[in-house]
Amino acid sequence: MKVSDYVVAALYQMGVRHVFELSGGMITHLLDSLYLHGKIRIVSMHHEQAAAFAADATGRMTGIPGVAMATSGPGATNLLTGIGSCYFDSSPGVFITGQVNRSEQKGDRKIRQLGFQETDIVAMAGPITKEAWRITAPEEVPPILARAFRVATGGRPGPVLIDIPMDVQRSSLDGACLDEQPPASEGDSPTDCGPLRDALLSSRRPMFLVGGGIRAGHAQEMFLQLVNQLGVPVVNSLMAVDVLPYGHPSRVGMIGTYGNRWANLALAESDLVVVMGSRLDVRQTGSRTDAFKGDRKIFHIDCEEAELNNRVKGCDGIVSALGPFLEQLLSALRGVGRPFAWAAWLDEIEGLRRAWPDTAELKSVVGINPNSLMHQLSDCSAAAYVADVGQHQMWAAQSLELGPRQRFLTSGGMGSMGFGLPAAIGVALSVPGKPVVLIAGDGGFQCNIQELQTVVQLGLPLKIVVLNNQCHGMVRQFQESYFEGRYQSTWWGYSAPDFASVATAYGVCGRTVADEKQVPDSLRWLWEDPDQPRLLQVMIDPLANAYPKVAFGQPISEMEPFGKPVDIEST
Repeated sequence: MKVSDYVVAALYQMGVRHVFELSGGMITHLLDSLYLHGKIRIVSMHHEQAAAFAADATGRMTGIPGVAMATSGPGATNLLTGIGSCYFDSSPGVFITGQVNRSEQKGDRKIRQLGFQETDIVAMAGPITKEAWRITAPEEVPPILARAFRVATGGRPGPVLIDIPMDVQRSSLDGACLDEQPPASEGDSPTDCGPLRDALLSSRRPMFLVGGGIRAGHAQEMFLQLVNQLGVPVVNSLMAVDVLPYGHPSRVGMIGTYGNRWANLALAESDLVVVMGSRLDVRQTGSRTDAFKGDRKIFHIDCEEAELNNRVKGCDGIVSALGPFLEQLLSALRGVGRPFAWAAWLDEIEGLRRAWPDTAELKSVVGINPNSLMHQLSDCSAAAYVADVGQHQMWAAQSLELGPRQRFLTSGGMGSMGFGLPAAIGVALSVPGKPVVLIAGDGGFQCNIQELQTVVQLGLPLKIVVLNNQCHGMVRQFQESYFEGRYQSTWWGYSAPDFASVATAYGVCGRTVADEKQVPDSLRWLWEDPDQPRLLQVMIDPLANAYPKVAFGQPISEMEPFGKPVDIEST
């Protein structure tokens, strides 16, 4: 069997049904094998970064590693941002790069390059992959490919990379079969949940803080069972907006730098915090980790021991995958109902929510209120919402009303503008026939705008909402705070096209709305034909800020515009 044929057969056997790529000379054997195999859909993107983002989203949606391929040199290096996105957001992915023939590789020579486009992608990808392999012989392919899928899905999921020289791809492989082994298990040892159970039952103001690890660890259903049993209030990070549906009685809201004001205030008042699936980075805790910890008890559960007591010190750390941990905690709580003592705490949180509604954060904004827009946008039958990176991302996370089976995907750790459109393509292919909503800003949308052609070519039912504030709003807001309103390169010197006209040029129906009174009608237009892509450009005041925002150097309960930062932020 030809090596490239084996690779394709193995991908199919592992459940891969889409491969994202941009053609290049060093992957032509792989592309030809995919075509001849005929059972895996080849999705030709228009930039390798977009292919990587699409693979990221596919891995998150299905739990099966998303796969993207690229040629050597610029093709391979263009994958790196998307590979980093997978790594930081715990998305399983297998990235395959073509490499120049072994005879054209520089080896130990003290030269920069021998073969055309020869690039050491394995060394470059090493810090942002769980493992990366440089294939040197055909017989290495079967065991490494099998290991790649185990590593990508085992423990904390993430990306891997396999670099295969072109002459290896066209070589013969005798008697090879895919080595199927279960995913590696990390952090699954028995856990003593007694201290946590006792702390929960003696607490008067408990809080669950959940992050993207709930979904990445396939623990969402078990977590929901725990919450329904106890009724503990739940706050979420940006990466866990979709863990609980909007109307769930235990859902409080998003916490962190741009979290809902009432959620941050409630978290600050809690006497016990149980952290699951979150690494407690600065965007969640603020810079004052001492204030975040305070005198209360924090239990922190993570499958990676190094994440425990990393930034926030003095936590009770539990090393475990979330699935086994939740199973043991539920067993420890068998027969325990909802403590009556928590009723007053839940009423207090509801009072904070009523006192600080998200739609009032920008009550003086000129024109369309972004938070109100998100609430109105929620009244649709989308399978998922995908948000690009910027102010619109925060408005979406603050105000979208997700249903029980709706997903929310965004770029968290990498925070890459341009994630949204290719990721939405990956999501749409993962839920065929179901509409997907993309929420983007004018700046981020331009980073991978070429993928509108992919949407048209594939006939995907994407509903694209571009919030056009005619600037890079999040950094402009930063400049407003720290640079006396000198808006260089965010507003001054920046420009954006008419996205409705651009969409029309690509063959997507486009429309613009600038008047808040016309928003309901425009949203009805967006959904007139659920099976076809449409783009709605929403004009937003360039000076609209994403509020609330934790004042840097202050506790998370001190938020702008009322609280003031004491130092310039580094993130």
